Amino acid sequence: MNKVPDVYLVGAGPGDPELLTVKAQRILRQADVTVYDRLVSPAILELLPTGAKRIYVGKAAGRHHMTQDEINGLLVNLARKGRQVVRLKGGDPFIFGRGSEEAKYLREHGFSFEIIPGITSAAGCSAYAGIPLTHRGLSTGVRIVTGHCQANQPLDLNWASLADPDTTLVIYMGLGHLSEISQKLMAAGLPATTPAAIIENGTQPKQRRCITTLVDITQQAHKLDFRPPSLIVIGRVVTLAGELGCLESDVSNLSLTQGAERLCASASP
Repeated sequence: MNKVPDVYLVGAGPGDPELLTVKAQRILRQADVTVYDRLVSPAILELLPTGAKRIYVGKAAGRHHMTQDEINGLLVNLARKGRQVVRLKGGDPFIFGRGSEEAKYLREHGFSFEIIPGITSAAGCSAYAGIPLTHRGLSTGVRIVTGHCQANQPLDLNWASLADPDTTLVIYMGLGHLSEISQKLMAAGLPATTPAAIIENGTQPKQRRCITTLVDITQQAHKLDFRPPSLIVIGRVVTLAGELGCLESDVSNLSLTQGAERLCASASP
């Protein structure tokens, strides 16, 4: 029988609790203490056992409830007590979740861990918005990058590499730097007319999306008052959103329980 790890690093997915893996649901129901992030949805937290301890360590731009060093130390301290510890992260622990840093810290301090992958926002949110990340004749690959940077610092990205019209570009945490992102991609050669989308609260009942172009995306984000968490998708595959993401039956099948009219209304530039 396999030894139970000291800490489970669990991916909660992008928000819809039905997107949790079977294994993640089982581990959550066994947790003695759960350390969770800001983007873990309330519906997923409801799956935790009654009476189990919950510790919030959420981080937003410029506002950290705990620093990463403090989170690392917390996980080690909890592991020392011999309780069933779950570190619950939005999306996937190894995709902009700093799960690898926490796993490395646990290993360095003599504690075992197990990674339980989650559906990352790039896959989940784009699918719920009707945008395939790849499509024959439109996209031969996907690039996933962060649009977040240290305070007052420019984004350190290889813009020439990212400005590839045959690739779908997915940007996490990019809303605050949207103007810089669009301008630098166009300066690197990506056409201003390249289709682009913003997806807010992806996979959740309050999901909104805006389908626009690279040159207009910043203006549309301000006009429609998009807020974090929002995912940015840039590439020719966005043109399929009108066919794949706005029919009432599609919305129902994708577990969006309300707001179909709002979702479709915001799809036009």
